[in-house]
Amino acid sequence: MCLAVPGKVERIFEDRGTRMGKVNFGGVVKDVCLAYLPEIAVGDYTIVHVGFAISKVDEESAQETLRTFEELGLLEEELEELRETEFEPGANAD
Repeated sequence: MCLAVPGKVERIFEDRGTRMGKVNFGGVVKDVCLAYLPEIAVGDYTIVHVGFAISKVDEESAQETLRTFEELGLLEEELEELRETEFEPGANAD
């Protein structure tokens, strides 16, 4: 389905000149591009869509979104998609 999923930034690093982060989505940790959110810091929550952090959210909003996804039966589906996907910085760059 590919919803935008909230996650917690656990670590920030640079990969080939791109600002990246390790983001935890309910136990699934993925590399995420943080280039669009230069103000995001370790411990912040972000909404991620197709490997890119697109907005910063507070913890309460992130948890509420995760609860809603779970109640709708979408959380496990989204976490499974996250487990199966890998983001490669610059993979789609021309």
